[in-house]
Formats: sequence, structure tokens, C-alpha cells
Amino acid sequence: MSKKYRRNKKQMAKQMNENPAPETELNETAEPVNEAGLANEAAPAAEPAETTEDAPAGEEAGGMTLTAEEAKALKAKLDKLQDERDDAIRQAQRLQAEFENYRKRNAQIAADSRDDGVRETVKNLLPVLDNFDRALENAPDDPFAAGIRNIAKQFVSALEKCGAEELEAKGQFDPKLHDAVMKDNIEGVPSNEITAVLQKGWRVKGKIVRYAMVKVNE
Repeated sequence: MSKKYRRNKKQMAKQMNENPAPETELNETAEPVNEAGLANEAAPAAEPAETTEDAPAGEEAGGMTLTAEEAKALKAKLDKLQDERDDAIRQAQRLQAEFENYRKRNAQIAADSRDDGVRETVKNLLPVLDNFDRALENAPDDPFAAGIRNIAKQFVSALEKCGAEELEAKGQFDPKLHDAVMKDNIEGVPSNEITAVLQKGWRVKGKIVRYAMVKVNE
């Protein structure tokens, strides 16, 4: 390297030390810029919400205002729906009452049918009891006859458990209970007085299944 070049370099370094380049001052108050290079403007402050006044008369919660005619039509529709509801309730109550009556009526019919079956059965067994009575009228007092009497008593007890009861056939003749098939002419006995029972009468569950056949005095 030549002496001339070294000398020029020293002079240039000396000049640079004596006159430094001015530093770029930053403007602290400078506003930041966006990507487009424009200063950001402050967003305007939000205005306070206006207070809402009370809704005028006739305005509902949904913001819909009803006129007088619309309100009247709506009330008429509501009244009609209430009437329909009341009619439906009355109809349901009426159907329930009819069903209850139907159930009771069927239960009564079933009970009457069972009772009629019992009456028919007892009526068919009464001739057997009549034969017991005829056989025991003139039976001797011996163990065999005593056994027959016991069987007859058991037979009557079984009929009574089915609701059967013998009709009373004493005193005055009663056409509701007795069937007069013969007449007597006995002095000192009142007229229409029962003098003999030819066949016993029976009643089952309150209904007569056979009238008592009797002889009455004239």
C-alpha cells in the first residue's frame, strides 16, 4: 500500500470524527400510521342509548298494536273457545255418568241372572223334597226312618243356603202366597181359613218359585 493512499485514508477518518452525521430525531408526538400510511383517527365515542318511553295503550309485549275491532274479535274467539271447552267437559261428564249407569245396570242384570239360575235349580229340586215328606209321613219310628229324616233335614239346609225359605201356610188364605185347590166345610172354623197344606210353597231370594197348595174352609 502506498504512502499516498494511507495519508488520504487518515484525512478522511479525521474529517469524519470532526463532523459526525446528525442523528435522526424521532418525533415522539408522531401519530402511528396504519398499513396504508395514514394516521389512525380516534373512534367516535358511542352515543348513549335513548330511553324508551312507555308503550302506548293497546300495544302488547310483542310490539303489535291491536285496534278496538281486533281486540273485540280476539275476545269473541276466546269466549268461543271457552264455550267449546265447557261443552266438552259437560259431554265427558255425561258420558261418564252414562257409563256408570251402564256398568251398574249390567252388574244388576248379571246378579239377577245368577239368582234366576238359583231359583230354577231350587224349583227343580223341590219335587225330591216332596218325596221325602211323603215317605216320612207314615214311616215307622226306627233307625232307618231316622236316617231318612236326617237326610231330608240336610237337603232343606242346602236349599236354605241357596236363599230358599218355606212359605208360611197358616191362618187366613193369602192369594199372594197360597194356591187354594180344595175346600173344607168345618163348623167353627172361620171362612177362608187354611185347614190343610197339600204341598209346601217356597221362595228364593225374595221371589216365589212355587205357591203353597192349600185347602181352605168355606
